[in-house]
Amino acid sequence: MQRRFTTLLIPVLALLLVAACSSGSDDGSTGSGADATFEFWSFTGINQKADVERYTKAHPDRKVKLTEVGSTAETAQALTTALAGGKVPDLALVQADDLPKFMQTPDNFVDLASLGADAMKGDYLDWVIAQSSTGDGRIFGIPTDVGGLAVAYRTDLFEAAGLPTNRDEVSKLWPTWEAFIETGKRYVQATGKSFLDNAPTSIYFQVVNQGAERYYDNTTHKPSYDQNPQVKTAFDLTLTTIAANITAKQNTFSSGWTAGLGKGDFAVVSAPSWMLKSIRLNAPATEGKWDVATIPGGAGNWGGSFLVIPKRAKHPKAAWDYIAAMQSPAGQLEQFLTTGSLPTTPSVYTDQRLLDKKDSFFSDAPTGKIFTESVRNLKPFHFGPEDGTIGTEFLNVLTSVEQGKVAPDKAWSTSMSNVKNAIRG
Repeated sequence: MQRRFTTLLIPVLALLLVAACSSGSDDGSTGSGADATFEFWSFTGINQKADVERYTKAHPDRKVKLTEVGSTAETAQALTTALAGGKVPDLALVQADDLPKFMQTPDNFVDLASLGADAMKGDYLDWVIAQSSTGDGRIFGIPTDVGGLAVAYRTDLFEAAGLPTNRDEVSKLWPTWEAFIETGKRYVQATGKSFLDNAPTSIYFQVVNQGAERYYDNTTHKPSYDQNPQVKTAFDLTLTTIAANITAKQNTFSSGWTAGLGKGDFAVVSAPSWMLKSIRLNAPATEGKWDVATIPGGAGNWGGSFLVIPKRAKHPKAAWDYIAAMQSPAGQLEQFLTTGSLPTTPSVYTDQRLLDKKDSFFSDAPTGKIFTESVRNLKPFHFGPEDGTIGTEFLNVLTSVEQGKVAPDKAWSTSMSNVKNAIRG
């Protein structure tokens, strides 16, 4: 699922929220179809419409009113506003980094264990379902996907640089992030072009997610971002990458980034499973010129979302029926086969259909095998209520360094100050 990279909310949020609320009229929700109709808020960029269409095709008596509110941050803000007194949807999609903040007020949501989630809990990766569960057995969200990590690279551009193009050989180029940076230097020296899209998201956000602890202590659950050596290591590696001058300085999902995918402005992108769809949609003419290699370090996760049902939902049973059908192991496997969203249900990781799945756009890369191996080797860490905010502040400062707006030797202290101010606000 697409993640956020800024705390700024675009002005259309208010209009989107109004539209979302107004779309929840009683049209079609009275009479015999009352229990089969529900309103669903999602964020943009992940094509939830395809899942809704798949569900309603299999259940022609059901009606889903889907509203794509905006980015992940905008959707979370819209839900926060609705929970404070507005009209809530029956079902909402929340990204993993935002979920801990919502779980601070569990009374705002339906305990899904009361609807049957307790019987499904064992279907999911332990560290994923734990994010939406409480010690007393309550479950407030069902995971929809997980963002196993890999590296998408342009084989034609690698060949022009004199680098290997076979995915196994490419993976051997960078067993570590230091080796990855050195490969970037070789590429730039050979071509005079940028190797990587940007350092903040393709380096920092990947390295910090590979540790056993991130911004909160796993035992005390208190903020540890300023003491965790993994965070500082990720930060320093990013500064090293920026200093190496191997990036195109194109922020992920910006207009320059999307255009650069097709123009060959950079040869490499750190790519979770859901990122492949963005590359495919934004650079259709590059089909067959991409491949997928192992991420340095071999494992990691970027992304993942949960479906939640607000306590004041008018049609919680209809919303739950959707969750139970679409997020079962069979449902998540089908999602992967049709949209590329990586399942959170490990029982399907050995399914031959997943193992045999190849992506022709990416040179027939065995995406099922590559991304599930990344998730299998992941070390889980505790998510805290300000995880999203803390991560955004780090990314914003590093982006400013890459753009020449913050001096590298001031970056860490600036980040510490910005994070402290943000989480106090």
